[in-house]
This record gives sequence, structure tokens and C-alpha cells, in this order.
Amino acid sequence: MDLYEYQGKQLFARYDIPVSNGEAVESVDAAVAAADRIGYPVVVKAQVQVGGRGKAGGIKLASNADECRQYADDILGLDIKGHVVALLWIETASDISEEYYASFTLDRSAKKHLGMLSAAGGVEIEQVAEENPEAIARIWVDPVDGLTPEQCRAWVEEAQLNPAATEGAIDILTKLWRCYVDADADLVEINPLILTTDGRVHALDAKVTLDDSSLFRHPDYETYDATQVRDARETAAHEKGLQYVGLDGSVGIIANGAGLAMSTVDIVSQVGGSPANFLDIGGGANADVMTGALEVITNDPNVRAIFINIFGGITKGDEVANGIIAALDRVDIKAPIVIRLDGTNAEEGHAILAPRVSDQLRIESTMLDAARVVTELAKA
Repeated sequence: MDLYEYQGKQLFARYDIPVSNGEAVESVDAAVAAADRIGYPVVVKAQVQVGGRGKAGGIKLASNADECRQYADDILGLDIKGHVVALLWIETASDISEEYYASFTLDRSAKKHLGMLSAAGGVEIEQVAEENPEAIARIWVDPVDGLTPEQCRAWVEEAQLNPAATEGAIDILTKLWRCYVDADADLVEINPLILTTDGRVHALDAKVTLDDSSLFRHPDYETYDATQVRDARETAAHEKGLQYVGLDGSVGIIANGAGLAMSTVDIVSQVGGSPANFLDIGGGANADVMTGALEVITNDPNVRAIFINIFGGITKGDEVANGIIAALDRVDIKAPIVIRLDGTNAEEGHAILAPRVSDQLRIESTMLDAARVVTELAKA
């Protein structure tokens, strides 16, 4: 789950990370009223789950009520990389001396958490990494050991921040690490992390991605889930409890397991196809789950062929086959379907599916063959 900036700052505040005082508003009048309460000057900031707000005109400094009204009116409804602004964050303006960058995320290849810190803040970290990689101080943190105070201090010193920011940066990074771990985050990022003219270190922005698999540990995350930006397909899939990401291709994909689903998307692309989605039905492939998946897929007008890719482990092939048959009887499907079914009880599953094999429903023995066939059908 990607949080809006104001949500990220509210989360940071729970861990005593210093953030600017502000209010989230949905109208011009509410923006002016919030600014009057906070006190000028204020910053009027578009709330969208995408970067590049400043360059798009989505962040403005207002010195008085008239400017606040004008900027709020300009920003509300602004299209920023396909995201239309419907929410503003009005916050106290900060006197900035220097800007830094700080983040924690997961380095899957190293099987450790990765912290990145740079004195070159205020710009996208990808740009810094490309143009001046030595400006980024990296630290890999073992999830068992955690981040020690000694490691944190050495990390800050390696980043060569202004010595005036050292103690404040160590304090914030220690709290940011705790936020990252305790909140079950995939990413916590502060860009910029600022040194103010009076010597305080302060989080001026907040980018947070939470692991939605941790909802059972955080009932309050339902509030964040309700504000997620999803298209109609993703909304329908979410309501059915399916792990779905919409893409812009013509091959609908259903697989069991995130790894297999990602591999299916990759192999369809490799053989010249264009995936319409990532859809992971998890360990359950019964009639209800398969029906829900096929309903979501067929409601996408761009889908011209469907690839059902199942590898049975705990999930048995005959149960999957019965689920597919039942779903086909429930859902009106026009697009041809290609099935690859392997693993536990795959032969029994093939026998169950055999009577339904036709030009509309095909079975292929390998994932590669199935990808090639479904790609050709989608192009026909």
C-alpha cells in the first residue's frame, strides 16, 4: 500500500520523527481556513501517489490567504502523470539550510534491509545513483541484529552530512528504522530530510509503502487501504480478495503463487505477447476463486486471450480442474483460454478438463508452449 505524503507524515509522527505541522483538505476554502490556523507562510502540496509534483506545479509557497486560495485552486484538479489531484496538504513552511536523502527498503538479493543516505537530497535518488553514485552511503542491516547506534553513526559520517546535522540525523534514522520494522513497511523514504537554518533536522517529505500482507497485525491500516488508487479492474479484484495488478496488454493471466504469476508475465512478454495483468489466486483454485478471477479478467475489454498457469503443490490438479470447469459454467467467456496444469494430480486434472477441450479451451504441456499459443491467439 502506497501512502499519501500526509499519511506518511502521520505515521512518522507516531515514532517521534519531526515533521511539519499541517492539515489535509479537499477544497479551496478548507485550504485557506487551514492556512489561517497554521499561520503563514504555508506550503500548498498536491497529494498524489507519484513523484514529480514540484516540477508539475503541484507544490507552491503561499505567503498570505490570497496566494493560498489561488494556489489551492490551481492545484486541485491538476493532472500529475495521470493522477488527478483531489487532496491537498497545507503545512508550515520551513527555512531550509541543506537537503538530504534517507530511506530504508529491502534488498532481496542480499536478503537484508538496505539503508541509503545522501547529502544530495531534494532530487530523485535514481538520478543521484546514475550521475553521482559515490554520493550515496549504503548500509545493509541484518534483520536479526537490527541497526545498532554504532552502525548508524558510522553510516551518517560516511554520508558526509554537515556536522551540524550529525546528531539530529542519527536520531531520525534510528526512529525511521524502528518505523520501517514495526510498521511492516516495504519502503520508508524522506526526501528531502532537511537541516533548518536554526540547526534542526526535520522530515520535509514522507514516502511510505506498507506491506498489505501485514493487515492482520495492523487493523488501523484499513484506513490506508481505503485510500489506495486502483482502476476498476483492480477494485473488483480487491473486493474478491485477489492479488491483481492491471497492465495494458491483451493476454489475461491467472496463476497460483506470486512467483509463478511474475514468471508467467515475463514469459508471455518474452515470446512477443503483451500481458494484460498480474493475477495471483494463491493456494486456492476452487470454483469460487476461479470464477472471481475469470470475471475480473473478462471484464477487461483489452483481453483477447486468457492464460491459466497452475502448478499444483498443496493445491491438487484435480481440484483445480474442477474449479476451472465450474467457473466456465458460471462466467460468460468469449476469449479463448489456454491452460497449463502441472504438479500434484496433474494427470487427473487433465482427464477432468479433456471433455471441454476445443478451439475455445486448449491445454498445453509446458509453460513456454502455452505462452506461445496464447500469444498467437491474442494476436488473431
